[in-house]
Amino acid sequence: MSTLPITQKLSLVLAIQLALTSQVLAAADEVKSDKQSVNDSYIEKMQIIGRDQRLSRQTGSETLIDELELEQFKFDDINRILYSVPGVNIREEDGYGLRPNIGFRGATPERSKKINIMEDGVLVGPAPYSAASAYYFPMTAKMTSIEVFKGPAAIKYGPNTVAGSLNMVTRAVPQSSEGLMDISGGSDGFAKAHAYYGNTIDNFGFLIEGVHVRADGFKELDGGGDTGFEKSDVMAKLRYDLAGKTIDQVFELKAAYADETSNETYLGLTDDDFNGNPNRRYASSQLDNMDWTHTQVQFNYFISGESFDITTRVYRNDFERAWYKINGFKGGLVNRSLQEILAAPEKDEVNNRFYQILTGNENSVAEYEKLVLGNNDRTYYSQGIQSDGNWQLQLLGLSNDFSAGVRFHQDQIERNHTTDNYVMSQANLVSDGSETQAATTDREKTDAWSVYLQDTISWDALDITAGVRGEYIDAHYQNRAAGSEQDYLNKTTSIWLPSFSAFYTLSDNAGLLFGVHEGFLPTSPKQDPSIEVESSINYELGGRYNDGNFNLELIGFFNDISNLKEGCQFSSCGSDDDTEFNGGEVDVLGLELSSGYSVKINDALELPISLSYTYTQSEFKTSFESGFDMWGTIEAGDELPYLPENQLAVNIGLVSDSWDINMIVRYIGEMKEAAGDDVVLSGSTTKALTVMDMSASYDFNQYGLVYVKADNLFDTQEIVSRRPYGARPSKPQQFQIGYQYRF
Repeated sequence: MSTLPITQKLSLVLAIQLALTSQVLAAADEVKSDKQSVNDSYIEKMQIIGRDQRLSRQTGSETLIDELELEQFKFDDINRILYSVPGVNIREEDGYGLRPNIGFRGATPERSKKINIMEDGVLVGPAPYSAASAYYFPMTAKMTSIEVFKGPAAIKYGPNTVAGSLNMVTRAVPQSSEGLMDISGGSDGFAKAHAYYGNTIDNFGFLIEGVHVRADGFKELDGGGDTGFEKSDVMAKLRYDLAGKTIDQVFELKAAYADETSNETYLGLTDDDFNGNPNRRYASSQLDNMDWTHTQVQFNYFISGESFDITTRVYRNDFERAWYKINGFKGGLVNRSLQEILAAPEKDEVNNRFYQILTGNENSVAEYEKLVLGNNDRTYYSQGIQSDGNWQLQLLGLSNDFSAGVRFHQDQIERNHTTDNYVMSQANLVSDGSETQAATTDREKTDAWSVYLQDTISWDALDITAGVRGEYIDAHYQNRAAGSEQDYLNKTTSIWLPSFSAFYTLSDNAGLLFGVHEGFLPTSPKQDPSIEVESSINYELGGRYNDGNFNLELIGFFNDISNLKEGCQFSSCGSDDDTEFNGGEVDVLGLELSSGYSVKINDALELPISLSYTYTQSEFKTSFESGFDMWGTIEAGDELPYLPENQLAVNIGLVSDSWDINMIVRYIGEMKEAAGDDVVLSGSTTKALTVMDMSASYDFNQYGLVYVKADNLFDTQEIVSRRPYGARPSKPQQFQIGYQYRF
């Protein structure tokens, strides 16, 4: 397969699609009765998880956050949305969620690289196979639902199955004329403008939507300066519905453009400076800036009959980014990393001298005191075609819900990293006049075939789901620096990943579930074959209750990791080599609880209450020494870093016909910054953090809706991480007022 050109690979997937379609068309020889509208059927497939007030008989762990829930707080930060989902562990970074770090069930959250990030059912990371770190993340404000899959439920979505998948669903083309204008402003120069309009005329529908978000930033740069960001996203959809007596079809084209300019930095503070002013930024970060653009094209073809549906998606994503930021000191005669300096500025005269230069209090004099700023310039693309089918049929008197899918995916990253030397002079960075130096110039590319088969058999009160996922990965690395033509690596990985799950219905309102599946995380193309893939056997056991007014889900999970794999990037280690490391056997176990209840005070007033809680424990099973900065010298029994033992979120609202008030309180326990000894952050922890967010709105009917919100109402700030260089704060208090008009 790896020798076929891309046109032949795409043709092969299309041939499989046509073969599947021809078979189901041949079977669809009877007129459908009481069929759903083609629009509703299509939207369900884009949104994967259905919304139902009854007991869910899904055999795996799935969470849906729908548009009504997203509208409660109108969060623009994916972190704040996912804090209410049990089993999600997050490491905050910039306070706005520009580059989130998300993990599920103990998986390292670093750059969300261990979960599959999807938009409308398609992988949307810059290069999910070749460079999984998600430096691009879709604009949350344009999403109408968020879906989280964990455990066996994630086996249909790859390549990463160790943790799970996150799917974000964009707005569907409306069936009639529909539009919105949303304008808001708030603290720290925050402003948002969001609008959309769509309509369907006969069989043709369209939608155009745009979002612009900006802020001056809450950090205070020494000497003054902008620490904010501007981010825009424009999306258009065209759709054609073709309904027949036995077959419905939908053709849809989506095109989107997004960009961001943010004056963000990796540079944090010493603990003492954080205690003095957590929002301070040192003068040496004054030139730090991220600039990126993202384009997306996706074509969807949906066909459905009485007992089947097939969705085919062809997609292309392009992402270009350049992050110019401080890397460290030039070094030579004296070498100290920024992490070492900020962790102990008073350790000796050398550290103190470097610290004074970083803060702009003293000028650079010696050659090794020059500051190195790097431009991490990268170009990505991600493209492919995938087809997913579902069939409902009776075999041997049993109901079968059969699913199958195939995907060919190709992605690539090209790095063109450079560095410049600066001197600190009177609290300003001044170029030393030397030429820009090339740092990293390489390419990683992957061709990947994926296939999955899954069947849910229903027998009275028991639903049994068995499935398997196959991945065939053809990876290529090339050092593109002059004279390095022979520095390359070609390798292949193939694996089959089985899953099994079951749900037993105890009553109309209650049931029990169990699941087991194999977890997998591939290595990147440039990693030496001696670095093994991450592999695990993951279990879950729990139960659900839902009587239409009160719901409860309690799930225990155990991840038996036979080989842990982690990687070193700038965001975690301050390193540009992207080296990966193996950590041997690790156990992660935990408990997820989610519940909701609505108290009807009177005919016009309700009090909805929801709660989510996560308990997690982890431990390395073997002792070893590692060069990975988050591990160091590990003793058996050591815990994983950035994994809180306890997390809790409580959401309370008061809702009437024309107004609502909502409050959410979340607690995140302390987290270790390094698992073992003999690394800079050994013994360091982040403190437990409790934050309250509030929102309220009043609907003036035809005159629109006014809303106010407060993030971090009591202005509680703690250190959320000391990586890669120094202490970094959680988001401070922010107020916002806005106006929405629907038409």
